[in-house]
Parts: sequence; structure tokens; C-alpha cells
Amino acid sequence: MASHATAVAGSPPTDKQRIRSVVFASSIGTIIEWYDFLIYGMAAALVFNKLFFPNIDPLVGTLAALGSYAVGFLARPLGGAIFGHYGDRIGRKSILMITLAMMGLGTFLIGCLPTYQQIGIWAPIMLIVLRIIQGIGLGGEWGGAAVMVLEHSPKNRRGFYGSLVQVGFPLGLVIATLVFSFVSKLPEEDILSWGWRVPFLISAVLIIIGVFIRKNVEESPVFEDMKARQNLAKTPVLDVIFKHPKTFLVAIGLKISEVSWVYMLTVFMVVYATTNLGLPKSLILDAILIAAVVEIVTIPLFGYLSDVIGRRPMYFIGALFTIAFAFPLFWFMEMRTNEAIILTVVFAMSMGHGLMFAPEATYFPELFGANVRYSGASFGFQVAAAIGGGLSPIIATALAGYFGGTTGVSIMLILLALITLIAAFYARETKNEALMN
Repeated sequence: MASHATAVAGSPPTDKQRIRSVVFASSIGTIIEWYDFLIYGMAAALVFNKLFFPNIDPLVGTLAALGSYAVGFLARPLGGAIFGHYGDRIGRKSILMITLAMMGLGTFLIGCLPTYQQIGIWAPIMLIVLRIIQGIGLGGEWGGAAVMVLEHSPKNRRGFYGSLVQVGFPLGLVIATLVFSFVSKLPEEDILSWGWRVPFLISAVLIIIGVFIRKNVEESPVFEDMKARQNLAKTPVLDVIFKHPKTFLVAIGLKISEVSWVYMLTVFMVVYATTNLGLPKSLILDAILIAAVVEIVTIPLFGYLSDVIGRRPMYFIGALFTIAFAFPLFWFMEMRTNEAIILTVVFAMSMGHGLMFAPEATYFPELFGANVRYSGASFGFQVAAAIGGGLSPIIATALAGYFGGTTGVSIMLILLALITLIAAFYARETKNEALMN
């Protein structure tokens, strides 16, 4: 896109054109990556227990399907470590092309899989292998996109521009939910025979678009400068863990509440609302869709706000909201009216997720020096995502099944929010800091 601007204008792109090009390319990639990752979560919640784990108790089948979903999260730290290492060693841009292609291939092949009825135990095994490939790809994608945007952004707009990378999540969620809303309206027989495959196969088209857009993006000027000065870290991931352990742990703690919260809303709540509350799938999917559309607006707003009041206050406010709303979240859902369901999910998504998610693409890379920035941001983010996002829907489903209610789930959300509060207390504010080289 930058080269296109040059061709049209006949002169090198301006700083504004350059940052817009980088933000657009990074955001397009994250939209596609999140779409790929989120459609699996929806499929796991709605149909995978029947297609890949059919010969066991329904609750156990649901847990098994969510377990295959969690595998992708557990693979994300591995992707963060691998691609973070090479992103800090050979450059940001090339790694972003690899992660996008890896994620897309894994997603497309899931749509081609035979089911348990066709090939038996090999079906869930192949599903899990492809889910691991998905997780590794996403583990390296987010950190690279965040670092690229940060290292191109002006100091006083870093929070806002970084939040545009984060908009990839709700946009990916909107696309994923729209596709699954269409699929869910098909007859049950069609959903189980071919309908569930459609969201995965569409990924091939999105990947081609993403690669085409990204190939013209310029490498990070911070990385080029660091490379010219021969200031590259030999083992950036190990440096993050052993030379910056406090910052690494702070990053994990900052992430863990919002990631658990959002996957409560988009994965556990789908299972709970349809099985325990007897609500139609279409209603909860519509609620998630509307909440994601609202986040497309609120996330940039919160990103701008982080440039004004700082990054840390966003986490204090968001974590306190989560603590206050952990029980009311389910009380409102149990009203079982369309208005209550939709308003609850919309409000909970922006305040319990968007408020803290918005500054992360800026804050996490800001916490680390340039020669370990990709590794530090990716690995910290993805370790927390594996713990909070991958395990929390499974734990919540098990708690709800064991206790016959959501009290245990609410307590779990409060404990995770307390971890984020502690992390925010020990974190440093970076709003006015120059990027460390």
C-alpha cells in the first residue's frame, strides 16, 4: 500500500501515509487471524461434540470439544516464543507473512476434515493437530502486528493506533458470528453434513487478500536501526524470562482477566445459554454480534483514552468492573428476555474486555526494549491467553455442571480480576516514555 502511494504521488510516502498503510495491513491480518481462531471456538461450542466426539456423555462430549479448542490456546505461547525469537532476530514483516499463511492453511484444512463417523478416532486426532497449527500461527501473529504499528507510530498517538490492531478481534468476531448465524439457520441435518465446513473454507479467500495487502508494507524503522547498530539479541525469549522476569509476569497478569472474560462471553456463554437456559442459538449469537459491532467503536475510543490518561488506569477500571459485574452477568442472563441478553452481553463485552484489551497492542510492546519487544509482547500475551482463554471456558463448564449453577464461575472471574489488579499496581506507566532501543 505504501508503494502504491508512491506510484500515485510520484514521491516517497509521508509519515501519515506510512502509518496508515502499516495500520491497515496489520489490522487486516489480525481480522483474518481472529476470524480463523474464533470460528473454531463457535464450532466447538455448537457442533464439534456431535461430529468429532459423538460416543460419550453429552456433558463430557462438550468438555472434550472445548478441550480441543483449548489446545489451540496452549499452542499459542509456543508460537509466541518461536516467532517472537525470529521477529526480534530477522525482522517483523517476514514473520507476519509466515504466521498469516500458517493460520489460514490450518483453518482451511479443518473445513476439509472427515468426521468421526467417517474415519473414527483419526478425526479428532487430525482436528487437534490442525488446531495446534492454528494456535502456533496466531501466537506469532498478534505480537508482530502490534510491534509493527507501535514502531511506526508518533509518541502521542501510540495508544490510538495500537487499538486499531485490536479492532481486528471484534471485526473478526463479527465476520465469524455472521457466518455462523447463517449456518445456524440451516436445518440440523445440513449443519452437521456440510454447513459447519463453510466458515472454515471461506478462510482461503481471506488469506489471499491478507497476503496481497501485507506484501508491500515497509519493515519497522526501529528494527532497521537496531539491525544497523548490531544490537540484536541472540536469545530474545530467554532474555525476556531471565533478564526481565518482573515485566514478563506483569504482562501475563494484565492480560489474564480480560481474556478469561471475553471467552466466557463468546464460548462458555454459548454453551450455558443454549443448554442450561434453553435459549436459541441464534439469540446468543446475535447478542455476541451486536457486542462485537459496539466494540469496533469502543476499542479505538479506549485506545485514544489511554493516550490521555495512561495505560494503567484502564486496567484498574476494567478489573474493578469485572469484580462488580461477575455475579450480575449471570443474573441478567437468567432473565431470558431478548433485551436483557443483548444489553448484558454488549455492556459486559466493552467494559470487561474492550477497556483493557484496547491498550494492549501498545502497552505490552512498550514494556520491553526493542531487541526483545516482539518476544516479550508475544510470549507474555500468549501465556496469559493460554491460561485465561484456553482453560477458563473448560473450568467454567465443569464448575457449572458440578454445582448446577454459576456461583463458582463468578468467583473464578473475580479471582482472575484480582490478579490483573495486582499486575496493574506493579506495572509502570509508559504513556510518556520514549521507545527503548
